[in-house]
Amino acid sequence: MKTRIQWTEVDPAAYKAMSAVQAYVNNCSLDKKLVYLVEIRASQINGCAFCLDMHCFHAREIGETEQRLYTIAGWRETPFFSDKERAALALTEAVTLVAGTNVPDDVYNEAARHFSDKEIVELLMLIVTINGWNRMVVATRKLTAERK
Repeated sequence: MKTRIQWTEVDPAAYKAMSAVQAYVNNCSLDKKLVYLVEIRASQINGCAFCLDMHCFHAREIGETEQRLYTIAGWRETPFFSDKERAALALTEAVTLVAGTNVPDDVYNEAARHFSDKEIVELLMLIVTINGWNRMVVATRKLTAERK
């Protein structure tokens, strides 16, 4: 597989727009480990190897455990995630797969039990943002992450 197009170079304004939304996410009040869990789970669903590599790398840098990273895809069957993290992961899956799930009330309501209204907005923006990045990267076949 090879990169189809260097979209960030072809249209820097598009990259700037995505980066602006990412800046919002980077400055939100959500716990950074939770942010990475959400980014990793959405990237797994979307098959975005670039984002999986990058977000797992950064999650390790802030102390995320290998055990939790290895089991995010099976979060329902493990004892390694808190109820709050489970609610965020369920919402991540429902929003990422919105065409098939329509984000069920029980999933949303469980998230609302653990997050304030402001945090729900931040969580939804996080999910929307990682799905946007995943779609740009998968569609253009960006293959490698630059480490900072």
